[in-house]
Amino acid sequence: MLDIVAVFLCITAVLAFFNRRYVGLPSAIGVMGIALGLSLLNMAMDAMGFHALHSLEQSLVESIDFSELLMQGMLSLLLFAGALHVNLSELRAYRWQVASLAVVGTTASTLIIGYGLWALLSLTSLELPLSYCLVFGALISPTDPIAVMGILKSAGAPKSVELVIAGESLFNDGVSVVLFSLIVAMIASGEAPSVMGASQLLLLEAGGGAILGAAVGYATYLMLKSIDSYQEEVLITLAAVLGGYALATHLHVSGPLAMVVMGLIVGNQGRSYAMSQQTEKHVDMFWELIDEILNAVLFVLIGLEVVLIQFSNPLITTGLFVIALTLLSRLLTVGLPIRLLGQRFRLPSGSWSVLTWGGLRGGISVALALSLPAGDARDVVVSLTYLVVIFSILIQGMSIGTLVKRVIPCAGPR
Repeated sequence: MLDIVAVFLCITAVLAFFNRRYVGLPSAIGVMGIALGLSLLNMAMDAMGFHALHSLEQSLVESIDFSELLMQGMLSLLLFAGALHVNLSELRAYRWQVASLAVVGTTASTLIIGYGLWALLSLTSLELPLSYCLVFGALISPTDPIAVMGILKSAGAPKSVELVIAGESLFNDGVSVVLFSLIVAMIASGEAPSVMGASQLLLLEAGGGAILGAAVGYATYLMLKSIDSYQEEVLITLAAVLGGYALATHLHVSGPLAMVVMGLIVGNQGRSYAMSQQTEKHVDMFWELIDEILNAVLFVLIGLEVVLIQFSNPLITTGLFVIALTLLSRLLTVGLPIRLLGQRFRLPSGSWSVLTWGGLRGGISVALALSLPAGDARDVVVSLTYLVVIFSILIQGMSIGTLVKRVIPCAGPR
């Protein structure tokens, strides 16, 4: 395991260096783009008869359980780090906007994409049960703020737009995991859950995760408040995240939502009343580094995973239509409500297009797809997920900054 970790860290460091030194793209987009390009080149060489490097990359990527690594390791750290820097008082001012987009929007998106994919597949040679179409809808609906936030800041996007995108992304991860678990449980049991059963599961997982996050977050706050030593305080936050997520897993409540609530409590209550200036500086620096390093590793892994995907012409064609379907769903569940209720959302004109195009899909979608039981249905879901994620990060991520400057008045570098 140590050798595998060392290899991936070295690969990530080299690609991050080349991106910073020669390419100049935002970190997450750059390292993933380079990794993807090298993987595609490797696949082309394999097709020409040079098999050694392709076999090496394939065995290396297969040695990592991407789903296990992200869902049981990296996700807790990434979500806590993201929530740690969200100003709760500012987020509270947009609480109903974020809640409606994260809960109602994610649920509606799951249904639109799921049933839309089912209808689309009836016109192709690919086969996928309706239940797996809904699984795809659940796992592809959550958005990933990692790649887009830095671009929005450099483009001068209004703070309100950044806040709504970040808040929605932090909470819809938890909502989508609950929906995904519900549908997968339905597939395993062979029975459709009742409305009451589904509501109870949603309340247990989501509500239980939020309560656990609040409890662990408050306990962490009390510990931080009682001492003033940044070494121990950084250690306490790290232990709270890893221990809290493990506890959520054993209690069968939503770990992602628990991490978001913990991050909001420590980042706001803890920052205001429990941390000295020196402690705050070191805690922020530690979690920013954790965030940057894990994001770089995550996006390199996404780029390298292409060697395990079995593509075909019908699948690629269907994937292009599915990309359009996910964008349409984002427009209907996010863009259109903001456009029609612009005054109530209190966002600048043009924000609807930024939130539509800026809803990037990322690692959590790939991890959920890879966690499905092996079979033909899983292979189709994984391939479609990968195509959507690659388009989302490379095309949408690289163009969102230009869109912000064009459609939002006074947007520009800060």
